[in-house]
Amino acid sequence: MTSPSTQVLKKCPNDFIFGRVLGEGSFSTVYLAKDIQTEKEFAIKVCEKRHIIREKKQQYVKREKEVLLLLSDHFKISAPFFVKLFCTFHDEDSLYFVLTRATNGDLLSFLEKSVKFELEVARFYLAELIHAVEHMHMLGIIHRDLKPENILLTHDRHILITDFGSSKILSKLPSVAEGGDQSQGTNPRRGSFVGSPPFVSPEMLNEKESSPASDLWAIGCILYQMIEGNPPFQARSDYALFQKILKLEFDYPEDFPTEAKDFISKLLVLNPNERLGAQDSEGYPSIKKHTMFKTLEFESLYLATPPFSSNLKDAVNCDSKSDDLDEFQDAEPGLGGQQLSRLLGLQLNDENVTISEIPVQTANASNARSTQLLKRTVVNIPENEQQLQLRLQVQQENVSQWHALVDKKLILKQGLIDKRKGLFSRRRMLLLTVGPNLYYVDPSNMVLKGQIPFGMTLKAEAKNFKNFHVHTPGRTYYLEDPEGFALEWCKALEEVRKHYYH
Repeated sequence: MTSPSTQVLKKCPNDFIFGRVLGEGSFSTVYLAKDIQTEKEFAIKVCEKRHIIREKKQQYVKREKEVLLLLSDHFKISAPFFVKLFCTFHDEDSLYFVLTRATNGDLLSFLEKSVKFELEVARFYLAELIHAVEHMHMLGIIHRDLKPENILLTHDRHILITDFGSSKILSKLPSVAEGGDQSQGTNPRRGSFVGSPPFVSPEMLNEKESSPASDLWAIGCILYQMIEGNPPFQARSDYALFQKILKLEFDYPEDFPTEAKDFISKLLVLNPNERLGAQDSEGYPSIKKHTMFKTLEFESLYLATPPFSSNLKDAVNCDSKSDDLDEFQDAEPGLGGQQLSRLLGLQLNDENVTISEIPVQTANASNARSTQLLKRTVVNIPENEQQLQLRLQVQQENVSQWHALVDKKLILKQGLIDKRKGLFSRRRMLLLTVGPNLYYVDPSNMVLKGQIPFGMTLKAEAKNFKNFHVHTPGRTYYLEDPEGFALEWCKALEEVRKHYYH
């Protein structure tokens, strides 16, 4: 029986005050949060149940929890390089993962501020990454989505690996030669793509199978990016990128450090059996013996002070606590409707300008100004034919390039969005018109590409500031507003739906 002093009380959303969004995934949002009892700060990952079920992501969520629990059980001073799962809970709508808060953001943000890392900085973070992945693989866990965005930095700039939704837990840890995934009594899933395109291994593209060596490939790509500033494989489309990966088409700049080049060349090998470390049975001694690490002691990495890149000093503690004081002030606990509105910016009353308030003389305003106004205004549907004709006149003179493409209908809202289908995204101009109609246009070629069917059952769902989904009876459209107006889009679509169908 658990003694009263050690009993763990079940948490709920009202035990936390939620702050700003720290990150976002395909079916989750991560918030900064403060425990109202202990005043400790955490990162809380919130996964919406409805979206998980609709997108059939139950296994991803379950797997992430299992991996985090496994890593937390083995958390020790020699390998503390993972986010820790403190607890989980749920309510009617969402699942909550209470995780370590990494106050210095992620490795990609640091790298972008520095442009490139000096060799000593890259060497240190590479060593921590190798040490962490070795520990992970010895527990039978393959991450399968290692990339700089999934490597967080603590207050003292040590790494924390996160985002285990794509990971695999092996029933036994095979050598690479034994083949691919052997996850907990299930057969390998062929045909399912996981990971991020610039870091995906060739065996994932060819056979849709992964092994611990798939993570080693990603480590080679990460080291290249730390030193050069960009991943080794780059192309304008995912298809072209994958072709480069399969053909091993990349180059080293002339000034690329020799020892780093040698290390990367031994990991970026098409045959996973031949990668450095792939044949090691206990850990990765062959990797640790490489000249890249001749000056480092792996067992004392966490006790060492990470070296600074010369351009990074101003970037330290970019997510520091001093910036969080205001966002917790006067905030109510929990993540109910009012709190979520505050966090996601649904209070739009500060910008109540409507198109009907544009005077006739603005017909000569600049096209850019009209476009910006259309994108950000609250939707206002004409109440009568006279108002409709007046606004059509303004539209025809100021945004005529879109006017013709939507059959000369009045545009109520417009904006550039990224429309995702499968692995690929395309930049489109989204145009909401009277009717109602929802068109999307190729802005480069000025070609109407199609329509999202607008009916009584259309539902717009904001996932965060940028991402929103439009659900129709036959399909869900995955859209991203790069400027962060996803919530305004959802509000506009709902207003138009209610106007026409209620």
